[in-house]
This record gives sequence, structure tokens and C-alpha cells, in this order.
Amino acid sequence: MSGDGLNGRRMWSLALLAVCEVAVLGLWFSASAVVPTLVLEYSLSPSQASLITSAVQVGFVAGTLTSAIFSLADRLDPRRFFMFSALVAAGANALLLALEPTSPMVIVLRFITGACMAGVYPVGMKMAASWARDDVGLLIGILVGALTLGSAAPHLFNAFGGIDWHFTILTASAAALSAALLISLVQLGPKIAPAPPFRPGAAFEAFRRPALRWANFGYLGHMWELYAMWAWLVVFMDASFRLGMEADAAAWWSRLATFGAMGLGGAIGCLLGGVIADRYGRTTLTMGAMTASGLCALVIGFLFGADPWLLTLLAAIWGVTVVADSAQFSASIVELSPPESVGTMLTVQTCVGFLLTLCTVHLVPPLAAAWGWQYAFSVLAVGPFLGVFAMSRLRVHPDSARLAGGRR
Repeated sequence: MSGDGLNGRRMWSLALLAVCEVAVLGLWFSASAVVPTLVLEYSLSPSQASLITSAVQVGFVAGTLTSAIFSLADRLDPRRFFMFSALVAAGANALLLALEPTSPMVIVLRFITGACMAGVYPVGMKMAASWARDDVGLLIGILVGALTLGSAAPHLFNAFGGIDWHFTILTASAAALSAALLISLVQLGPKIAPAPPFRPGAAFEAFRRPALRWANFGYLGHMWELYAMWAWLVVFMDASFRLGMEADAAAWWSRLATFGAMGLGGAIGCLLGGVIADRYGRTTLTMGAMTASGLCALVIGFLFGADPWLLTLLAAIWGVTVVADSAQFSASIVELSPPESVGTMLTVQTCVGFLLTLCTVHLVPPLAAAWGWQYAFSVLAVGPFLGVFAMSRLRVHPDSARLAGGRR
């Protein structure tokens, strides 16, 4: 096939993959969009409301752990694995319409939805990497950037009065169903490896190999900060804005500012991070981004009650830098892993990262209550600073010559 024909297949497959990925992972984000409405309409308790969201995350950890143990992301056709996962997740999400939101079965269905994401998120990154040339950082950055924008969308919806929860659930399920049907049209790139035989313990290679271990430790430092920042930034900004404006105005501006920082800032950060990492090196980008985001975590609390524009500006910088490196840890895993185990290594990475976030997202509220918002976010800086150390160790390891075509 001619170069033009291959380029056309590449562009078509990557564009369609990005659409399918965001469409299915919208099931994860849809819960965040409707929880405020459910609290008002059905008087959900705080624990019920939090479980609707956290059950998806717990399910994702369980799903990725199962996938990693059995090397499903490498032993199954990725498009079939994606399709099956999307179909089950769409069905579980649609069944929410047949239940009262207060039913315990809602939590079970959200858990199933999260578990199915193990066949979507890391598998999608593997498929994108199969088309990589010297731009694997940008390709994965595009996927992560789109997902970042989607994860922040609920804040935009809520800023403009929220949306009908039935419509949200139905639309998210329909989008996931469409993605399940369309994914078969995505072609795999030339770098896809043949399915390996099952090897018990293959997942442990992620921490047995020194280069992979340092890349994963860097990712853990990044994840220590990321989801706690995403979870509590809007609460922090709302409390700060209320010191200088009416409650309704504070709520509106804080949601809009959070969408700008998380969604727009995060998407820009992913794209810029991909370009910079591919050109100047993975460890260069990740160490720089984590240093900047860690400093933002240390400083932003001291702007509590300051001018909203100043606080929004720093939040935007934090939003860009906190996620600019996210895709680059996955790109590093792609480049450092044996071709036949890329899917499993990506699955292990996301599993341990999201498992860590189950702990860190619960740290900020008690710290804010005990120390005040001025210091609550400072503990998040520990993660990126340790992550910088891990990536500095990877930088001097001989295997780092495989990163970004030798650009460490």
C-alpha cells in the first residue's frame, strides 16, 4: 500500500478511535453530571452521592486488576475487547433508568460500568500506540486531552443550571452503544504485536524491570496529586469566591473557572505536553510539569480569598501543568515495554494509579477542616516532587535511550 494510503488509514483510525474512546468513557463522567440533581430530587445522603461516583473508580481498579492478571489487553483482539466492554457498560448504565436512584443496585451497576472501562481506556491507548511513528506522546496526549475535557464537562453543565438526568443517562448509553459498533471500523497499526501466550505473573514485569518501575513510580507521584485536585478544586474556589461575592455568583463563577482550569487547561496541557515530550524528551517534560504543578499545589492555598481573577489564573496554570505529563507516563510505558505486553503494562499502570487516588481524594477535606484551605492542598505537592525523583532515576537508566527516539 502507498504511503498516502497508509497515512489515510492512520488518520481515519486515530480520529475514529478518539471519538469512540470519549463516547464510552462518557459513561464514567455522566454520573458526576447528574449527582447534584439526584441529591435535590431524591434527597440522597452524602454517602449515597459519593458512592455513585466512587463505585465507578473502584470498579475500574477491579477491572484493570483482572485484565492485568490474565493479560487480556494483549491476548484478546483489542477491538473485540473494547466492543464487549462498551456493550456491557452501556447496558449497565441504561439500567439505571429502571431503578430508583436510592436503590443499592445503582452502586452495583456503577461498579460494573467502571470495571468495563478497563477494556476501553488502556486498550484505546494500546491501539493508538500501534500507529505511532515518532509521535507516540502526542497520540496518547490527544486521547487523554479529550478525556480531560470530558471529565470537566459536568462543571460546565452545572454552571448553566444542570441537565435532566434521564436525558444524560440515556444519551451517554446511546453514545457508548454507537462506539461499540463503530470500533470495529478502527484499523490496527503496523506496531501491533501478535498475542502472546498466557504467562502467570506477567503483570509483575511492570515493577520487576527497573526502567518500567521508575516510570510507574513517576506516574504514581502524578496521580497522587491529579484526582484530588480535580475533585476539590471547585469546592475550594467556591469557598474562596464566597468571601467576596454573593453565593449564587460564587457558585456560577467557581464552576466556570473549574471547567476552564480542568477542561480547557487540561486539554491544552495534554497537547502541548505531547509535542514537547516527543521533541525534547519524556523525562524532561514530566519532571518540568510535576515541578510546576507541585509548586502550584503549595502556593494556591495562600490565595484563598484573594482576587478571583488571580486565583483563576493560578488554577488555570495548575490545570495545564497537572495533566501535561499524564499521557507521557503511558507513552513511556509503551516505549519501554516488550511489544507483546504493551497492553498489560498500560493496564497495570492505570490500575495502581487509580487505586492510589481512592486514598488521596479523601485526604483534602479533613486537612481543610483542620488546617484551613491555605494548607489543605500543600500535601498534594509530595506526590509530584517524589515523581520528579523517580523520573530523574529513569533518565539516567540505560533503557531511557528508548524514550522519544533517544530524547530522554
